[in-house]
Amino acid sequence: MSENLARILTETAAQHGDLTAFKLDDVELSYAALDESSARIASLLKAKGVGTGDRVGLMLPNVPYFPAIYYGILRAGAVVVPMNVLLKGREVTFYLQDPGARVVFAWHEFAEAAGEGADQAGSECILVKPGEFEQLVVAHEPDPDVADRAEGDTAVILYTSGTTGQPKGAELTHANLYRNCSTTSSTLGGFGVGDVLLGALPLFHSFGQTCTMNSAVCTGATVTMLPRFDPDKALEILERDRVTVFQGVPTMYNAMLHAEGADAADTSTLRLCMSGGAAIPVELIRAFEDKFGCAILEGYGLSETSPVASFNHPDKERKPGSIGTPIAGVEMEAWDDNGDEVPQGEVGEIVIRGHNVMSGYWNRPEATSEAINSQGWFRTGDMARVDEDGYFFIVDRKKDLIIRGGYNVYPREIEEVLYEHPAVQEAAVVGVPDEALGEEVGAAVVLRKGESLGADELKAFIKEQVAAYKYPRKIWFVDELPKGPTGKILKREIEVPQAVEAASG
Repeated sequence: MSENLARILTETAAQHGDLTAFKLDDVELSYAALDESSARIASLLKAKGVGTGDRVGLMLPNVPYFPAIYYGILRAGAVVVPMNVLLKGREVTFYLQDPGARVVFAWHEFAEAAGEGADQAGSECILVKPGEFEQLVVAHEPDPDVADRAEGDTAVILYTSGTTGQPKGAELTHANLYRNCSTTSSTLGGFGVGDVLLGALPLFHSFGQTCTMNSAVCTGATVTMLPRFDPDKALEILERDRVTVFQGVPTMYNAMLHAEGADAADTSTLRLCMSGGAAIPVELIRAFEDKFGCAILEGYGLSETSPVASFNHPDKERKPGSIGTPIAGVEMEAWDDNGDEVPQGEVGEIVIRGHNVMSGYWNRPEATSEAINSQGWFRTGDMARVDEDGYFFIVDRKKDLIIRGGYNVYPREIEEVLYEHPAVQEAAVVGVPDEALGEEVGAAVVLRKGESLGADELKAFIKEQVAAYKYPRKIWFVDELPKGPTGKILKREIEVPQAVEAASG
């Protein structure tokens, strides 16, 4: 039997063809229609000479065309290369050239960047424009076949964000993605027919792709799509479509909590909220649950782990502030720099081994061997401690660690305190270069609407709750923090004002 991930669609369509698979406002796509569309797209690709193992770019926002093309590429036996829709021409060239993509499907609104990049990479660009794209696809008879793929064959090449140097393509296999979405949908989320998931996470990102799209498709649930996240629109869709499951990153929860329509929103159908992508402050969990009456379960993962590695399982104790325990079939430990497991309660780097770990980085054997050791353990670069029950508590990214005068300061700990101040809406703690200490602790802070607060007052608040070497001596206020496509705060893009950098604490 073929292990092709596309079978999650063909099997669900055979059982639940009449049910709505994806919807975008008034547009609805049934499982039968999605299955047929993917079969026609597979036929289109084969007509263009795309064969087993060939790479195909996919540069679309959250619209129903995305899953149709995604499963069509897989059906044809090809490999999906999902791409951020905000990439510029030069970046598109890299994302197509590096994997040698034959074809790229691009949303018509991003035609200029996609066309420029495809030309430079020698790839064919197929624009997806409502109306015109349907005519192109309908010209091809649906191909009922699903290409025979082994479980270890690559299904998706997911490029990492490239915080250091050029992005690397994580090769995720059909088995990686199938096991991860089936575990997410069954033991973590309990998804099934009748569930409605809000598709607010970008589907070109691992979280949205596995936990929303693939998890819904393998169980016959419905995804109601939101192409660009807006907190008031999200609350409107929650009420309108009687959404049962919301998945988001912490900044999404924060934005909904402070949205204009938050007080009036009817979220009574919500049974589960899932958070990932970054650590969610405990104070934010409490405030969100108080307002909307739905528990948030936090999990953890990376592009390289398909992505889910651990979760606060619904049938076990939930520990706010924890990323939970490893999912079924996955091992996690915390190691020191020598590769030894640290004692319980001490901080170490999270390492992961299991069915979710990528096969490697595309054409990067050295980077692969640096990331995955001979026993199959993947080094994440994330620091955590493990409690007596085996729950992991993220402390911070290894590279985000601030070393102030020889003392380690973990930004996450200080951010938790900042979020407890009633005037603070968002905050990010970063290291600021300092001649005497090497690094000083700095904080960029967004205040709630209508609030005013001085840096000294905020310093005093934090100083009461953490050791003297930890509190931020440099605090500055901003209108907003820089965020990536999923809404994750991008610390590397936070600018420290010159006046703040020069001032002493």
